[in-house]
Amino acid sequence: MEYEHTPVLLRESVEGLALGGGGICADGTLGGGGHAARICEIIGEAGTLLGIDRDTEAIAAAAERLKGFSCRKLFVNRSFEDITRILRENDIAGLDGALLDLGVSSKQLDDAARGFSYMQDGPLDMRMDAGADTPTAEEIVNGYAEAELCRVIRDFGEERWAKRIAQFVVRERARERISSTGRLVRIIKNAIPASARKDGPHPAKRTFQAIRIEANDELGALERGLDKLIDALNSGGRLAVITFHSLEDRIVKEVFRRREDPCECPKDIPVCVCGKTPDAKRVNRKPILPSEGEKTENPRARSAKLRILEKL
Repeated sequence: MEYEHTPVLLRESVEGLALGGGGICADGTLGGGGHAARICEIIGEAGTLLGIDRDTEAIAAAAERLKGFSCRKLFVNRSFEDITRILRENDIAGLDGALLDLGVSSKQLDDAARGFSYMQDGPLDMRMDAGADTPTAEEIVNGYAEAELCRVIRDFGEERWAKRIAQFVVRERARERISSTGRLVRIIKNAIPASARKDGPHPAKRTFQAIRIEANDELGALERGLDKLIDALNSGGRLAVITFHSLEDRIVKEVFRRREDPCECPKDIPVCVCGKTPDAKRVNRKPILPSEGEKTENPRARSAKLRILEKL
């Protein structure tokens, strides 16, 4: 299957980085290379693109897509949370810009063999790096205790029927191991009352999101990686982050707020005594949202939010 990807908030995110010719920019979630292609156009022959992704298929597709650009291109099959070590290994002192697009690509969603899709039957995998020695969705669904499974679905999927879904999963896996996305979807549908399935998104959407986040430690990587990316920025460098659900956006918003206002003193103290000073500022106070036109052309952009931070 060809690795197709429609970059979300392309103009807003890349323009928000305020890059110039010769800049060094990291795309921490390279995907199909949509955002990276525009970055390469801007930084030109003297610039460097550092493309990072956990998915080897994404890196291969992006490398092919970016062949025609003259900038220096470095591709790394790791998580963006390893940015400190990646820069050291490539003799890069600092970044002029960094971009994270936290959405799952169309290729990953549409390829039944990857196990992300609740619309097609396939093996329960959901790992961003299919070769990684990390738990698969199948191992989570069949191995987690009922209470832990409920926590994952409730906290990461914000699913109101989490307890009932966990109960149904545990009951069904006792009869036979759950190894396909199709069977898991049927179990979820049976767990959610028919009246609650009439409106809203696909009944399995939130549970699949939750299991995918758990399988890839997505929120943990985001929490750990954001500060490292900010630390890696040169003075005046910017970090642009595109989120797709409230859990991600909450983390980004809190990290950006803390870097802009790190003071830990009680608010009733007139003078700061903790000594912590800001090292960054938010470029946009409110998130930048896709236009109505983009949401119509690309429905997966509907929940996207862009936040940008500049290093002082």
